Amino acid sequence: MALTAPPHPVGPSVWDGVSLLRSPRRAPVAVGGTLDPATLIGAYRVGAFPWPSDDPTDGGSTDGGPVDEGASHDSAGDTAAGPGSGTTASTISADGPTRSHEPAHMDGLTGVDGVTSVDGVDGVVSVYGYGAPNPQGSTEPSGGAVPSGGAADQGATGVMDLVDYYRMLRAAVAARRIRHLSPNSAGGYDLPWWSPDPRAVIPAGAVRVSRSLRKRMRSCGWTTSIDEAFVDVVRGCQRGGESGWITDELVDGYAELHALGWAHSIEVWDGDDQLIGGMYGVGVGGVFAGESMFHVRTDASKIALADFDARFRAAGGVLLDVQLTTEHLISLGARDVPRRDYLTVLTRVRDADVRLARDRLPVSRLAPSSG
Repeated sequence: MALTAPPHPVGPSVWDGVSLLRSPRRAPVAVGGTLDPATLIGAYRVGAFPWPSDDPTDGGSTDGGPVDEGASHDSAGDTAAGPGSGTTASTISADGPTRSHEPAHMDGLTGVDGVTSVDGVDGVVSVYGYGAPNPQGSTEPSGGAVPSGGAADQGATGVMDLVDYYRMLRAAVAARRIRHLSPNSAGGYDLPWWSPDPRAVIPAGAVRVSRSLRKRMRSCGWTTSIDEAFVDVVRGCQRGGESGWITDELVDGYAELHALGWAHSIEVWDGDDQLIGGMYGVGVGGVFAGESMFHVRTDASKIALADFDARFRAAGGVLLDVQLTTEHLISLGARDVPRRDYLTVLTRVRDADVRLARDRLPVSRLAPSSG
């Protein structure tokens, strides 16, 4: 069976030696920098990820921020929200202040030492940027969802607009609460880096598969593969440029990571050559940071997640990092854990040798008949 190759070294990074334990919980932990391989992998190795904008307006004064794409901005690739009746793209991220109420000893956490569940989250946990007031009594930068049009609802009490958000962000950088990765360059606020607290994860092997999805797995006749069509999967998630955060620069950055063996895709195929869904992300040892998924057939993105989870667990993976919870992600097995616990596990397993099986395999193997 063919396996993915070990990743190539990317060299030193501006993230080397950075600890995010005391970084803002509901705001960017850094801005600026570039999307070169060293910066990207350095970020993932310390627990951060980029969420750029494709709409900087004046070279840094009011750069476009992370856009909340509603239900299309989570791993619920088969939800109603999205770009219409065609392709549905979905980042593995959040669309609202979902909380997990499951106990710390719940199934799936076995073997993931040091991770405990979070019973609740103070304040709004969604876009982690602009569009919602600070939680009562909080002095941290605000976070919340905004309409897909980009600016916050000016009629909502206490809601800041995009200009005010970037003014706040620049002030936080000036006060050294948020680091600037390229302090000698103007702007950079259209490239924020995040490390939310709590962090949403799915322990390897713990993706939940519903009865109806198992039925589809048995009957669909689809197959899956790893890394056969990486750029096609990313472009599928980009939705023809409609995705506000998957910029062309980000596509190029992840394509370079893929060429170096860090970024991977899973493809769902109908027949030999019809790509009907997929997911991509970045692997750092025993943690895989899922970034986005898409489907053009019902349930294809869910199957991509479940199939990847099976391959990842078999390869010795520990955690699927899905960044932020939604109700749909929780239904698929995600739960919130404290950032400190996530970072502890990440540090422990980020140098593990995890090689994924690449071969095309039938989806039906994931749901063998009980008879």
